[in-house]
Amino acid sequence: MNGAGPGALGPLADAPPLPADAPRLLADATDALARTAVRYRACQRFTRHYVASKLRRDPIHHAVLAMAADHPFGGVADIGCGRGQVGIALLEAGGAVAVTGLDWAGRSLDDARRAGAGLAFTAQAQDLATRPAVPDCDTALLIDVLYLLRQDQAVRLLGLAAAAARRRLVVRTLDVDLGLRSKFHLAMEHLGRPFWPHAGAVVDPAPLPVLAAVMEAAGFTVTREPCWQGTPFANVLMTARKTAA
Repeated sequence: MNGAGPGALGPLADAPPLPADAPRLLADATDALARTAVRYRACQRFTRHYVASKLRRDPIHHAVLAMAADHPFGGVADIGCGRGQVGIALLEAGGAVAVTGLDWAGRSLDDARRAGAGLAFTAQAQDLATRPAVPDCDTALLIDVLYLLRQDQAVRLLGLAAAAARRRLVVRTLDVDLGLRSKFHLAMEHLGRPFWPHAGAVVDPAPLPVLAAVMEAAGFTVTREPCWQGTPFANVLMTARKTAA
């Protein structure tokens, strides 16, 4: 990774060129996301509408499925999985062989278990802030979770994930250094606390170089790219691959 030292980050990378089979991959991902949405129809009304909207509008789902189509994720730990739709979409798409979802919100985990019935999906209740533990895995996902912890808690959790993941870490977080986009996103997060109690009370995003340094110290090479397409938010996707010995 470019930079003057551990954790140093250059400008955001341009989007990679589309592969020749991009239309097929997009169709496959779209089909997998549609099947994922169907799995939530037995959940409570709010959940099924919330998940359907997230699958349609949030670019993280297509981004993760595209990565897994290129290099399958193997066994996945989805840390802060919420209602589990990212991991379940991976299983529907064949991009993972098994997913363990970790979260503290019991009702969300109940929805995830219901939607993941019949798949290699398990969910475990865990307090990620005070008593985190990450199972051994090939790929660890930390999607929109680190900035909802205190910075010291986020660094500890990311370190545990880096120690547990054999191949790859996929982190989406809020970049505080994107000017008005960051300020708007932070304001929305703070305003939303009363309406999103499952996300906790804290909004404390660690700077990206701090997170990169944790992953690099564990032997990963880190890249980053925007993950806010079609939204006003400051979400950035950090991908870390284990450096060959």
